[in-house]
Amino acid sequence: MTEDEKYMMRCLQLARHGEFTTAPNPMVGAVIVHEGRILGEGWHRRYGGPHAEVNAVRSVRPEDEALLHEATIYVSLEPCSHWGKTPPCAELLVEKGFRRIVVGCLDPNEKVAGRGIQRLREAGAEVVVGVLEQECRWVNRKFMTFHTKHRPYITLKWAESADGFIDHRRGSREDGDPVHFSTPWTQMLVHRLRATHEAILVGRCTWELDQPSLTTRLWPGRSPERFVLSDSHPTLREGEECHRVSWLPFAKVMRAGEESSLLVEGGARTLHSFIDADLWDEMYIERSKQVLGDGVAAPKVPTDPKGRPVHVNFA
Repeated sequence: MTEDEKYMMRCLQLARHGEFTTAPNPMVGAVIVHEGRILGEGWHRRYGGPHAEVNAVRSVRPEDEALLHEATIYVSLEPCSHWGKTPPCAELLVEKGFRRIVVGCLDPNEKVAGRGIQRLREAGAEVVVGVLEQECRWVNRKFMTFHTKHRPYITLKWAESADGFIDHRRGSREDGDPVHFSTPWTQMLVHRLRATHEAILVGRCTWELDQPSLTTRLWPGRSPERFVLSDSHPTLREGEECHRVSWLPFAKVMRAGEESSLLVEGGARTLHSFIDADLWDEMYIERSKQVLGDGVAAPKVPTDPKGRPVHVNFA
């Protein structure tokens, strides 16, 4: 591992601290190094707050500030070049006199998209781009997908029995409660997964038959915005809010709220609609030791030439 890769790896460690608080902004880490000594570190802590570069510069001790023009700053994502909720980070790096900037990957946001790199180079700085690029892109895969494919990053999640069923057959609430496959441990993992997504979607039958809360009550973090996929108005329970959306056209399902990530926890019909349309980026499957013998068949995981990740947890 090279020196640049070592410090970029540290940037990624720092960036992950913002996993539950930065969306729809990306997770970013920054490290300032002078002759093998770390002068400062920072990460983007929360949406609307100072960016990683700002926090890294602020962490530098007063007696070390004079070294910044000789130091290298490592950033996992291209410094922004526009005014948003905060000033442009590229201008801060120019102002502080950094002569060498190492960037993990470019920012696909059309407001940045290479302009930050261009500004730094115009100021005379040496800019190295692409150190641990794939790792940096993976950390922000939801952000990357939203700004390159112009849709949310879609994660499909379901639990299934050992013999491949997600529930017994039910047509109404009178048919009983759904089968529960989760253990306390895997249920907590599901709530953690929810906390990493801005929106969650179920089908109308799941909403009305199971009456799920779709919250993160077992994990710290913001509960995702709730959507019900239906061509008819779902039954709303008192004190609860959800958005009714139709399958066609799908482009309008998430655009209204501009959520960058969507977790689909629906039943077989809803899950199959996404799989059949090839609208998914990641899968989480919880596999139980229970055997149902019959019921609603779980979706079949497609043979995926795109190499999209499929995670299986055993309950």
